[in-house]
Amino acid sequence: QLQASGGGLVQPGGSLRLSCAASGSIRAINVMEWYRQAPGMQREWVASISSAGSTDYADSVKGRFTISGDNAKRMVYLQMSSLIPEDTAVYYCSANIMTWTTTWRDYWGQGTLVTVSS
Repeated sequence: QLQASGGGLVQPGGSLRLSCAASGSIRAINVMEWYRQAPGMQREWVASISSAGSTDYADSVKGRFTISGDNAKRMVYLQMSSLIPEDTAVYYCSANIMTWTTTWRDYWGQGTLVTVSS
């Protein structure tokens, strides 16, 4: 249902854009989010965007990351700038989706690795 892409190796101070595509028999999407999980750490919420376009960010990324969405394409993006080594993690996209056969539930993508290192 969700496919994340765009991860890779980037130097500190660099930028990277992650993408996540939702597919399947989707009737509606309520909110799409990005989470991340660093090695040995718990998964943490990064950013979210509602179907109306409202956005919210974790304090640790505010001012550096920008979440955006394309409702028609059922895509969500995470533009990451001024990256620091502490941003190194596997990034996951999540979405609250209603399909034509199920009620609202959360779906998760497979994760994409972002490594910030010189």
